[in-house]
Amino acid sequence: MYNLVIMKFAIIETGGKQYKISSDESIKIEKLSAELKEGDEVIFDKVLLINDEKGVTVGTPYIDGVKITATYETRGRNKKISVIRFKSKSRYFKKKGHRQIHDKIKIGAIK
Repeated sequence: MYNLVIMKFAIIETGGKQYKISSDESIKIEKLSAELKEGDEVIFDKVLLINDEKGVTVGTPYIDGVKITATYETRGRNKKISVIRFKSKSRYFKKKGHRQIHDKIKIGAIK
């Protein structure tokens, strides 16, 4: 009756954060190694979950034997974030800002 399309995706951990990814998708992640150049291959082995046509596989904490390959594209910087310290009634006010560095990668195959 209903035609369900099962979207294959995975959840990986890198840079202390978790990202939901699928094949042929470009994502921005936390800064990787400084030695990477455009076109280099990146392998993620900390895979937490995989959803595919077979079902859902959950790791404890990681799934053994699963690797996700990606291609490094560019390095960039996010929008500026303002960090403010303020204490009332004491005239204390400090404002600083920074732009966090991120890397853009294109996800390849989920093996």
